[in-house]
Amino acid sequence: MAQLDSSRWLYSYWRSSAAFRVRIALNLKGLAYDCVPVHLARGEQRGDTHLRRSPQGLVPVLEDDGMTLTQSLAIIEYLDEVHTAPPLLPSDPAGRARVRALSQAIACDMHPLTNLRVLRKLKADFGADDAACARWYRDWVEQGLRAWQEQWRAWPGPVGPYVHGTAPGMADCCLVPQIYNAQRYACDLDATPDLVRMFDACMQHPAFADAHPSRQPDAVP
Repeated sequence: MAQLDSSRWLYSYWRSSAAFRVRIALNLKGLAYDCVPVHLARGEQRGDTHLRRSPQGLVPVLEDDGMTLTQSLAIIEYLDEVHTAPPLLPSDPAGRARVRALSQAIACDMHPLTNLRVLRKLKADFGADDAACARWYRDWVEQGLRAWQEQWRAWPGPVGPYVHGTAPGMADCCLVPQIYNAQRYACDLDATPDLVRMFDACMQHPAFADAHPSRQPDAVP
């Protein structure tokens, strides 16, 4: 779904969970964009050019109609406010609070503990090898996903194929990249079957399939 659009540029990395979220949201909204790769493994995010876009040295960055936007959840909510259909957040306050909480549990709690910066720090400063880093990753993600499933199950409303009902939204944009990475690191997902079911439902949707890391211009086989 990514197409050239001179007014909308997404600075992304194919395996970035945060960039994956925003690609899904753009696709769900049917918004064309030009995807510009920033190679995190090579350190391009720390170059002066990218730091002018994102002083934190992170992706994604969305340049939209002359504005520069950072932080995946802020970008997704911006897209939802500017392009209202289809909505990515429920119309009722309780539903919006639930979707935001589930989204933040991934983006603010789970993901920061397991991103590339943290794994590299474990190796450089604490002598962790690849196996130790993988154990670190699996421990935090498996704990987090189990808690996420319990939080999701506590909602009294009807259960749909997606996180919050019959249409995908912001929480699905967050869940799918997290499950994708959990599978990459061979996390035990047997205890979270509801999450796997929702992931599978999302991946049948073109917006999610087209945002998949393997389909990005900078993907490495």
